[in-house]
Amino acid sequence: MAEENKPDGTNIPPFETEDLRSNLARFLDSTIDDPVAGTKRPVGNFRWGVYIFYDYDGEPIYVGQTNERLRSRIRRHLTNQRTDAVAMSVLDPFEVFEIEVYPLAQFENLQPGQREYAKACLNALEHAVYANAVAGSEFKAILNEKDPPPPTVEIEMPQPFRMRVVSDKVAEIRSHPDFRIARRSLIISRLAQVISERKVQGGLRRVLLTQAKRLQWLAERRYQALGGAASVETENSDEIDND
Repeated sequence: MAEENKPDGTNIPPFETEDLRSNLARFLDSTIDDPVAGTKRPVGNFRWGVYIFYDYDGEPIYVGQTNERLRSRIRRHLTNQRTDAVAMSVLDPFEVFEIEVYPLAQFENLQPGQREYAKACLNALEHAVYANAVAGSEFKAILNEKDPPPPTVEIEMPQPFRMRVVSDKVAEIRSHPDFRIARRSLIISRLAQVISERKVQGGLRRVLLTQAKRLQWLAERRYQALGGAASVETENSDEIDND
């Protein structure tokens, strides 16, 4: 076998992995207005903010917050598999098609004694984004295991930034409905196994229920698109069952 056909020693990640990393970097390095500083800043460099992931149908699937930098938190979700949401099969990085972020630019340079107020504003923003996501969902539910805490302060929603993080080539593969049905079934199976092996809270069972509804919706849509009941063959009574 020719040496070029032996990939065992390659240092290059698989295509889809490299594609996600490069598109995610492009998203995080995109510059947006910093209304406080009066300049532009890479979106991933904002320290405080809320983010939301969308799937290939534009459905909101997961909302989170961070005060350690949007870049670090979002990359941890989608590239290194170490967050609880990914490890527990709550969130599938393969389902993420777009990301939207709501940066809180006013807290980039915290003054002494301001941290508690900043955290309260972050919680209030997450609560608002979460409520909007649930209201806009086909299923009136998303895949968060826990609900955000109720707000204790009022906050004005910052201008969001939303962008696709999947190339055309990867989208062509992952957007196929049969691929998505198979992948979603796999994630449900993993999540169900996690639940069966541990003592879990109701939130994880809610995620399983939501995922099951999402799978049924996708499978039903695919079935109907291919003809529904009219596509099902009628058994010939003259045939011999050779099973």
